[in-house]
Amino acid sequence: MRQIKTENVVRTRRVFYIPGYDPIHPRRYRELYRTESAAQAKVSGYQIGQTPKQSKGLYGWHVEASIDGVAVRADVEVLLWSDIVRDSMASSVPATYLQLLRTAWIYITTGALGRLMRMRKGPVIAALYPVGMLLVQLLIAIAALVVLTWAGRILAGGFGAAIGAGIGLVVMGLILRWFKKKDGKFFAYYLMHDYAFSARWRGANPAALETRMAGFADIIAGAMMTDVDEVLVVGHSSGAHLAVSILADLSRAGRVPADGPALGFLSLGQVVPMMSFLPDAYRLRADLADLSAQDAIAWVDVTAPGDGCAFALCDPVAVSGVGTAGSKWPLVISAAFTQSLAPETWKALRWRFFRLHFQYLCAFDRPKDYDYFQITAGPMTLADRFAGRVASTSRIVTPTSKYRSVAP
Repeated sequence: MRQIKTENVVRTRRVFYIPGYDPIHPRRYRELYRTESAAQAKVSGYQIGQTPKQSKGLYGWHVEASIDGVAVRADVEVLLWSDIVRDSMASSVPATYLQLLRTAWIYITTGALGRLMRMRKGPVIAALYPVGMLLVQLLIAIAALVVLTWAGRILAGGFGAAIGAGIGLVVMGLILRWFKKKDGKFFAYYLMHDYAFSARWRGANPAALETRMAGFADIIAGAMMTDVDEVLVVGHSSGAHLAVSILADLSRAGRVPADGPALGFLSLGQVVPMMSFLPDAYRLRADLADLSAQDAIAWVDVTAPGDGCAFALCDPVAVSGVGTAGSKWPLVISAAFTQSLAPETWKALRWRFFRLHFQYLCAFDRPKDYDYFQITAGPMTLADRFAGRVASTSRIVTPTSKYRSVAP
């Protein structure tokens, strides 16, 4: 891997966090950073604190840390697209079931589902969960309709059956609406909307999202013109593939000045193949190829086999079939949950799949070389921190996608 060297210790940093498909207010990320950074500082023996952002603009917070004897100030800001997420989730119960059919049809008929399953079963099973759960909910509602229709027939013949069926249809609707109301517990509608969002445009980005990404690119480019020591972009889950495209755009447009701050990209728990394996993901595949071959942006991809929602240790460039001899990035490493979490912590979290998907943003009991808070608030650039680090020997690099073209 080619190393990007910086001459000075990092004392100031701008961090841009791009969340995944998440409709929640960004204060969730602020509070997560506050509590988990304090926990990690206690474990690792450094000092870190957080204060509210005073200026207007992007939602964010200020971080001040003393790590390895160096005082560092970092400004963390969230690049939000939660309004686009919420708009895509504004579907009725019948519309969601139509999304289910359309999404399943696209992933199955394009061959993407089978190839994804062949590569990593965990995230595909996670993708099938909302399908199975919504079908179970529908079967329960249908069962209520059948029982009420049958009871009406027993009590009053054909007329009773008609009355029972009418009541049953009302009850069926109430049951389905109850399940949707309780989706904060089941996550079936949320996950279905997530996968449907990717599938609807067969791997392309909708116009509203492209416009938002262009705005994000301008914000990051503006930060590259300031006198901070490092600009760090963090993309979590589906936010990782947005970051890939944004950074590739900046690189192609010559908006990464050679004499500017170091620029790093940290992708966490990425699900890139869910998009790049679809037929119309031309833009994403081109962006993956371009970002992997440039010299100015250090890209470290962190996943963990314990995260059932991510394509753990799958090199997103290689498995998408767009890697070349000139590909330098990403450096694929594991957060190694089973090693970096204490046995009792791992036991408590092992079956909490959504919580584990966010573990990258949390404290570790026995941290190895991955520490989110040292990366975002420590005195080393991303490139320097992982200089000389070899990629995980368990990484998957076999080209698996059926669709590899980078242009229509």
